[in-house]
Amino acid sequence: MIEIERKFLVNSNDYRAEASSVITITQGYLNSNPERSVRIRLTDQTAFITVKGKSNESGLSRFEWEKELSKTEAEALLKHCEKTIISKTRYEVPVGAHLFEVDEFLGANKGLVVAEIELRSEDETFSKPDWLGEEVTGTTKYYNSNLSNTPFCDWK
Repeated sequence: MIEIERKFLVNSNDYRAEASSVITITQGYLNSNPERSVRIRLTDQTAFITVKGKSNESGLSRFEWEKELSKTEAEALLKHCEKTIISKTRYEVPVGAHLFEVDEFLGANKGLVVAEIELRSEDETFSKPDWLGEEVTGTTKYYNSNLSNTPFCDWK
């Protein structure tokens, strides 16, 4: 139940040609407190409620618990979420032995593109494709829970 993840900005659209799948995601936060967030996520195929704990000092690891919901339950819960509902297109891109999830944000976060990779340990090595840009792991303004309250369009 511990998630180990690194996050990067993306410097080109080359990942699109390498994607194995593309998913549309709608998500909102019932609670975006930095100590714990509660997220509702809906795709064309699935729906989940996810609880995430506070990140460790490096920003790499945190508690994560997830449970599948029906689409009807998720749609009802999204109506009770905080400020901005996040919409994004996710490209799943296999690179070596890993999978990068590249999110192109829409709506109030349009223009922001972020890649994430989940790892088995904080020091695990992985291949870095040419389209991978600056690492922003642990930079809280890039957390989806923060993007729901301070969207990319409001950044100065």
